[in-house]
Amino acid sequence: MRVRVRGPAGQSTVTLDDDATVGDLRSQIAETTGLGAFDVKYGYPEIRPLTLDTLQPDQKLTEAGLNLNGEQLIITKKDTGNDHPEPISTNQPQLDKPSPSQKPKDASDDPPELPSPEHSGTFVLRIMPDDNSCLFRAVGSAIMGGMDAMNELRSVIAQTIHENPDLYSEAVLERKPEDYCRWIQNEDSWGGGIELSILSKHFDIEICSIDVQTLRVDRFNEGPPTRCILVYSGIHYDTIALSPSDPPFTHSHAPPEFDTKVFDAADPIVLDRSLALCEVLQQKHYYTDTAGFQIRCNTCGGVFTGEKGATQHAAQTGHYDFGEAS
Repeated sequence: MRVRVRGPAGQSTVTLDDDATVGDLRSQIAETTGLGAFDVKYGYPEIRPLTLDTLQPDQKLTEAGLNLNGEQLIITKKDTGNDHPEPISTNQPQLDKPSPSQKPKDASDDPPELPSPEHSGTFVLRIMPDDNSCLFRAVGSAIMGGMDAMNELRSVIAQTIHENPDLYSEAVLERKPEDYCRWIQNEDSWGGGIELSILSKHFDIEICSIDVQTLRVDRFNEGPPTRCILVYSGIHYDTIALSPSDPPFTHSHAPPEFDTKVFDAADPIVLDRSLALCEVLQQKHYYTDTAGFQIRCNTCGGVFTGEKGATQHAAQTGHYDFGEAS
């Protein structure tokens, strides 16, 4: 069974065996969210608690009457009544580059929300998982209804480059086109402006990317009647969504599957609200200065300055596993 887990830092999908136990589910939640003590809620429109603590760890979910396939679990930090830090699972995925989870906690754990009475909803930041596919996840989340289509989107990039060698030359790609096509289909390779340009044209949609540090709006494929909006924090992409809510529209309670992420390009309010949301992120320093931060190659141990240095090293060596240098 597949279950969506929405924690303080974003949403992930976990897969459980059909005979999974309550303990298996608790372990998956802890590993995905990094929380040792948590509360669980599920169901829409009637969101209700899921009291896993009252069930035996070795009891099968099906025996407990829990048919969770396709459900979304909303995970919040449990109030333990003390100031001691929670135990955090050490079985965390190795980051290939710095991520928003390494930004101030109040930015990623409490994403800003802005009311939009004109749309009877709330603009929210939907945080993408911290992996090298964040751009593809963000685009797929907005355009393809949240499907995990990273491999498909990477293939679109490679095919487009292969079919247009004059447009995507070695000078543009900073490496041979055939090498770039192989590289971008690697799950360890992250995308940028070239990928956004190709995908926006492929889906005939305008993609607006807002840079949190500068509040600059980069528009890809201007002209179509619809647009989606991504948030770029220097090393990571997230998505802006409009979530249905109740007056005064200051907080959204609806799960992400009820989001609107494709907007009328002629609606100026959408971009205004998105910029205002990014201003809040900017105040929280939810960005990385890619020109100055230090990156360590986890393969060879080399330290490089900025995304440019890491990209050059990756092109020269084929090393793609990076982390923030201490």
